[in-house]
Amino acid sequence: MKFLDQVKIFIKAGDGGSGSPSFRREKFVEFGGPDGGDGGRGGSIILKSERNLNTLIDFRYQQHFKSERGGDGKGKNQTGRGGKNLYLKVPVGTQVFEEDNKTLIFDFKKESEEFVVAVGGRGGFGNTRFKSSTNRAPKKFTKGTKGEEFWVWLQLKTIADIGIVGLPNAGKSSLLAAITSANPKIANYKFTTLNPNLGVAIYDDKEITLADIPGIIEGAHKGVGLGIKFLKHIERCKSLVHVIDITEEDLKKSYSQVRKELKSYSKDMLKKDEIVVLNKIDLLEDEEIKKIKKDFLKRHRVNLITLSTLNKKSISKLNLN
Repeated sequence: MKFLDQVKIFIKAGDGGSGSPSFRREKFVEFGGPDGGDGGRGGSIILKSERNLNTLIDFRYQQHFKSERGGDGKGKNQTGRGGKNLYLKVPVGTQVFEEDNKTLIFDFKKESEEFVVAVGGRGGFGNTRFKSSTNRAPKKFTKGTKGEEFWVWLQLKTIADIGIVGLPNAGKSSLLAAITSANPKIANYKFTTLNPNLGVAIYDDKEITLADIPGIIEGAHKGVGLGIKFLKHIERCKSLVHVIDITEEDLKKSYSQVRKELKSYSKDMLKKDEIVVLNKIDLLEDEEIKKIKKDFLKRHRVNLITLSTLNKKSISKLNLN
């Protein structure tokens, strides 16, 4: 499935129906009087969050949405039928912004939340409403009001329990594939991952959602490379798994570079719980691995694990509870 995390759509709620100017017409009733009913309310447009959605791709092919107009009032004081509300499904984690793409209107943080983004117009009054002691046969009626209409932006910030971060080609997608049922594209070159990948792991009968974020390079917080577009997807994660290629020449630099970009984007990123994974240990001898691990822990007080995504046994070291 293609991934889309930002889209602009036009929404138009239904107009209210017009009131009726009807008069009662019956045999042997000379002065029937007004009996025009009110118009029905126009349908509203309602956004609803769905857990099983993880992209806004459906909105790429349709950007204009309109709900049903309210029915006109009729004689015999019959109120017009209300227009049907239009429900649009969005993923949990979707934020709704005004047309300026800066003013936040609503933030979907839970499943099955509903937000009325555009309200339908009110129905107009039939002439019965205007009957009085001085005007027994009013011809006056009103039209329904217009439904709200405007452009809005939808932005998706993935909600996952754990975000997998690191430099390009560190093995993030391989790790996700090894511990979940996800099937991300994996290859031995930089920027294989061009979109966030989601996977679900089961630990002690508890589901944990993981998000594999495209490689973070220097200047990412300013939009360099894939930049801010994907850093936002780990903003809501409770904790991070920081994957580093153990064969890198300067592990300290590799670790610090990613941490620097996270901090530059938001200082709150560094407050999250972190597990550091030194990956690709299958390429080194045991003694060398021990030395590298010891040196790394001297410089950084972290929860450190060494493993190989090619070796399923070593994956068991990673406890995400």
